[in-house]
Amino acid sequence: MPRNRRKHQANGNSHNNDSDDDLSNDNASVYSYASQEPTATDGYNNNNDNDGGGSPDGGATGGFEKYEEKLLQAIENASDKSLQTRINAFQVINETLVHHYIPDFIDDRKMTLLDAIEKSIKKGKSAEQAWAARIIPLLVIQLEGAEEDMNEMIRVLKPVLLATALDGAASYDARAKCCQALGLLNFLGSDDVGDLLPLMKTFEGIFAGSFLKGDNQPSSANAEAAAMHSAALSAWALLLTQIPSGDLVSLVNSNNQMIPSIRKLTGMLQSPHLDVRMAAGETLALILESGRSHDEDFLEPDLADLIEATQKLATDAHKYRAKRDRKVQRATFRDVHRYLEEDISPEITIKFGKETLLLDTWSLHHQYICLRNALGFGMNVHLAENGFLRDVLALGAKLDELERNAKAAKAEKKFINAAAFKARTITRGKNRDKRSAVIN
Repeated sequence: MPRNRRKHQANGNSHNNDSDDDLSNDNASVYSYASQEPTATDGYNNNNDNDGGGSPDGGATGGFEKYEEKLLQAIENASDKSLQTRINAFQVINETLVHHYIPDFIDDRKMTLLDAIEKSIKKGKSAEQAWAARIIPLLVIQLEGAEEDMNEMIRVLKPVLLATALDGAASYDARAKCCQALGLLNFLGSDDVGDLLPLMKTFEGIFAGSFLKGDNQPSSANAEAAAMHSAALSAWALLLTQIPSGDLVSLVNSNNQMIPSIRKLTGMLQSPHLDVRMAAGETLALILESGRSHDEDFLEPDLADLIEATQKLATDAHKYRAKRDRKVQRATFRDVHRYLEEDISPEITIKFGKETLLLDTWSLHHQYICLRNALGFGMNVHLAENGFLRDVLALGAKLDELERNAKAAKAEKKFINAAAFKARTITRGKNRDKRSAVIN
């Protein structure tokens, strides 16, 4: 059973290409933004997503929400003979689990879902595999990380996810989604270093495709392959946040090849693809943060080269890059450069409802980004309602529980004050009676 996940270790300030975060202030290195609110998607009405589980259609039939009816049908269709029907079913399941927190409903149907997902990843192709893999982290989050459920999901799904991630015949997108699912599944369900390191080595074998070539030239991987490399590196970095800082320092210093060399990761900064450059930069910051928490001189011999490389990317003005790419890159690498040079981590504030989540370490930010990539526009709902996710991000008890406790404390205080008032009234009444007797 996973513990409190807030570890002030190597953190990735992972900006993702899919993110719509406002980066218009190109000069700010410490910034704040609010989680995106849910919006309507194709074929799905999300008008009431902010209530954390109300019917999208504004009502219920016989106490059974409309979205639950659609979800039941989708779960049944996930095993249909038609490929397109299965894909459509996984899309509906994904949308529902993103926008609604329904652990009891999912718990009753988890085995059916697991079976459908396993078959689609094992025997399906491309889009079907990708959509099936996307549902896995959502199931973990919905089931609140229950140890028995986690063990079963890892036992059933890890082998097929690994096989697909390593399958050269599978599409790059399907392999990328399997890497992301593997990373989150093991981050949320396992904290055994002995289990995490072999999986991290597998991820390294995938993103090694973006290492510099033998002649120190950038990788020639195309955009789709680079996106897969970025996903594998992001999953690798997520598992890194589970490795104790002392163990990481020992692994890096021992040169036992369980951790890729800093030179190889630094070489990825020369990739022609933005997502690879950003993932590499944030991973380097993550490694430095974890190592520095154990040894303040960690990787000191490599620091000058890292600072020079990140400074170039933080001030990159090459016109052959898209304007938005340059802006996102500069914002990210200013934060990385500042951390390497001044040991100052960026602080990012996430506002949802009446609450605020502060991401003040690279580790916590990378964990948040990976979870947000899985939950998308439903992140607000789960931050407010999902106790397991709140525990992972160290948010504490749900606000409604805190309000109930506050009301109970207020009611108790009111009762005590009323009892004290009554006792004072009785005592004073008796004293008044005695004064009356003396006067008479």
